[in-house]
Amino acid sequence: MSNIATSLKLNERFNQELPADPIEINSRRQVEKSAFSYATPIKTANPKLVSSSKEVADLIGLSQKDLESEDFLQIITGNKILEGTKPFAMCYGGHQFGNWAGQLGDGRAINLTEVEHNGKTWALQLKGAGPTPYSRTADGLAVLRSSIREYLCSEAMYHLGVPTTRALSLALTGDEVLRDMMYNGNSAYEKGAIVCRVAPSFIRFGNFEIFASRRDTETLKQLVDYTIKHHYAHLGEPSKETYIAFLAEVAERTMKMIVHWQRVGFVHGVMNTDNLSILGLTIDFGPYGWLEGYDHGWTPNTTDRHQKRYRYENQPDIGLWNLLKLANALYPLIEEAAPLEAILHKYKADYEPTYHQMMKEKLGLTGDFEDDKKLVEQLEEVLHLTETDMTIFFRNLAHFTPETDIENAIDKDFLNPVLAAFYKPEELTGNILNHWKTWFKNYANRLKANELSKEDRKAMMDKANPKYVLRNYMAQVAIDAADNGDFTLVNTFLEMLRNPYAEQPEMEKWFAKRPEWARNKVGCSMLSCSS
Repeated sequence: MSNIATSLKLNERFNQELPADPIEINSRRQVEKSAFSYATPIKTANPKLVSSSKEVADLIGLSQKDLESEDFLQIITGNKILEGTKPFAMCYGGHQFGNWAGQLGDGRAINLTEVEHNGKTWALQLKGAGPTPYSRTADGLAVLRSSIREYLCSEAMYHLGVPTTRALSLALTGDEVLRDMMYNGNSAYEKGAIVCRVAPSFIRFGNFEIFASRRDTETLKQLVDYTIKHHYAHLGEPSKETYIAFLAEVAERTMKMIVHWQRVGFVHGVMNTDNLSILGLTIDFGPYGWLEGYDHGWTPNTTDRHQKRYRYENQPDIGLWNLLKLANALYPLIEEAAPLEAILHKYKADYEPTYHQMMKEKLGLTGDFEDDKKLVEQLEEVLHLTETDMTIFFRNLAHFTPETDIENAIDKDFLNPVLAAFYKPEELTGNILNHWKTWFKNYANRLKANELSKEDRKAMMDKANPKYVLRNYMAQVAIDAADNGDFTLVNTFLEMLRNPYAEQPEMEKWFAKRPEWARNKVGCSMLSCSS
C-alpha cells in the first residue's frame, strides 16, 4: 500500500514565511495583516477518483502506484491531511468587472502544502474542499461539471503551449451540492467534486491589492519580497529598482500569456484582478471558452453578456488595465509613478508587434514585408463576414497552395482547403465571396515571396494552429456522460488534448464545427460563474 507522505518531499514556504491569521476558527470574516488563514478541508462522504494526470504526478514526485493508492484518494479529496502540514486559504482582494470588491480570498480553494521535486517547488491546492474564512455566504464546494471543465482545460492549455496552472486529479466527493447554474432561481442538487490543482504558486494580483487598499505597507512588502525571493530571484535583493523590475517582468509574462490566448482563440471569461497570476499563468478556469465562429466580440460569460468587458478582442486591454491596478498596489514601495507608467506604456507598445508576429506564424509567413500587417487586418475583417470556425480555418489554411488559380476558379472552389470551417457556406456569394477572393489572391502572392518550402510552411503553421481544442460542446458531452457515471470521455479528451497539434486520425470526429444542437445549449454557448 502506497504511503504518499514518503513519496512527497515537503517544502512549505508560503505559510512558514508570511504572516498568518491569528484566528484559527473557520468563521467568515475580514482578515487583517495576514497573507492567509488556516483552513481544513471538510470530510467527504464517499470519494471516488475519476481521473489523474501521470504527467503532473511526475512533476511532484508521485508514481503511478501512488496515484492508484487509497492514501492518494483520501488526500486529494480532503479526508486526510499530510503529517507535518497545515492547510490554508490565501487572503486577497480584487477588481471584479472593473469595480473594487474588497476582500475576496480563497473562498473554495484550500492549499494543502508545497512540495519539492527535481529542484522545483509546487503548491498543491484543492478546489471545492469546503468553506474558508473567505467563503462569505458560499459553501466552498464545487460541482462535477465545473470541475471537469477545470481539470481538462488546465492540461489542454499546457499542451497548447499556453502558460497555465496544472491539474493533478479529479474526484467525486459523494456529496450533493446545491447550485443555481444560471442564476435564474432554478437551484438544483448536483454531484460534488474536487480538483487538485498544481502550480509554482497561486499568488494573484489581488494578493497585493488587498494590502495596498488597507494601507498595510508592512505586509505588502513582506509578500512582494517573498514573491521575488522564491519566484523572481534573478532580479536580485529587494530594493526600489528590484520592485520596478518585478512589475516589468510580470507585465511581460502577462502580455505573452494573452498573446497565446489570442493565438488559440481562448477567452478567459472573467479576467478580474483576483484571477490573474503573478507568474503569468492562466488561472481559474470558470466561464471560459474557445471561439467557435471567429468573433472578436464574443464572451462566454453570462454575467458579462451585456457589457462584454471580457470579450476576446478586449483581453489585451484588460491585461493592461489589471497591470495598472497592480502598479497602483506596488506604488507604496516605489513612491515614483514615472517608472511604473513606462512599464505600462511598454506593455502597450510591445503587444502589437508580438501579436503581429504570432499572426504571421499562424499564416506561415517569413521575412518582413510592409503589407503583412494589412494582410492580417484584412483577414480578421473578412473572417467576420460569415460565421467561420477559427480552429478549423487556421489549421486547414496550411493546405492552401499559392499556385491556385483564384481568378479563374469556379464559384468558391479556391476555398476548398478551408471550406469545412464555414458554418453557412451558402453565404459565400456576391460581395462576401469577392472579399475572400481578394484576400486569398493577396495571400497567394505573399506566399510566393516566402523563404519556406510548402512542407516547411505547413510544419510552421501546424505548430501555431492546434487541431484540437476543448470546445464547450465537447466539455458538455463529457459532463453529461459523467453525470450518468460514464467517465470515458473525460479520459479520452485528456489523452487527445495532450497532443493538440498532432493529426490523431482516431480523434478526427472532434475536429469539427460546433453542432447546431449546441449553439444555444446551456454549457455549450455561454456559461455562468456557478460552480
